[in-house]
Amino acid sequence: MSLKNPNRVRSTNPKRVAIVIANPAVSSVTGWPVGFWWSELTHPYHEFAEKGYEVTVFSPNGGPCEADAMSDPNDPSGYSSSDLISQGFMHTPSLRALIDDTKAIADLNIADFDALVVAGGQAPMFSFESATDLHAKFVEFYQSGKVTAALCHGTAILRYAKLPNGEYLAKGKTVTGFANVEEDFADNAVWDYGLLSRDKHLMPWRIEDELKALGANFVQAGLWRGFAIRDGNLITGQQNFSGAETAKAIIEALGE
Repeated sequence: MSLKNPNRVRSTNPKRVAIVIANPAVSSVTGWPVGFWWSELTHPYHEFAEKGYEVTVFSPNGGPCEADAMSDPNDPSGYSSSDLISQGFMHTPSLRALIDDTKAIADLNIADFDALVVAGGQAPMFSFESATDLHAKFVEFYQSGKVTAALCHGTAILRYAKLPNGEYLAKGKTVTGFANVEEDFADNAVWDYGLLSRDKHLMPWRIEDELKALGANFVQAGLWRGFAIRDGNLITGQQNFSGAETAKAIIEALGE
């Protein structure tokens, strides 16, 4: 919170942001439960809260959501143990309640929000194909001219989002998302630990390959580097370490 401009957090007309997280799903590859990724919700939320924005959490179906285990700072793997922002969010009852009772994306009124962010995690790769309400709202939001964003595997939405003329929204756009170099890293990790046979990949398809095939100009900043890119009112973030970068790009696009 900036003390130089306290009015930022006391605005009488604050910006409003909708963050979409995935509902719980099961990986068709591993059979493991999958969900959203904590930092892809909490880090953007933190940036928006610092600006005094109002944030509402949605999911494709509404209701309680669950995070990918390794995104939890308390997970025995220790993978996210340094994520103090998520730790604080998870242990603040009023914030944790937002995850326990998300609003259904079908109930989102475009006019009520200034920006839309679709967060990632593993679940989008297995559940977004059937999330037709999300496809429609994402396109509607984009066509309204408002800031429309997706992050990490949340950019899976671009595989399904089509404009009224039948063309993919991502066609001709410069975008990023979970890159092949990161998918390779994840595959090698589960192979090395014997969690998956080497004839299988952790994800059923790859963001970079699919978006390129749809005619997008896919760019990335390298393995695990925080990165976000803006093309008009479309903003995309590379992976789970890009939540703050994505939020800052949204804030800049909103003129803050």
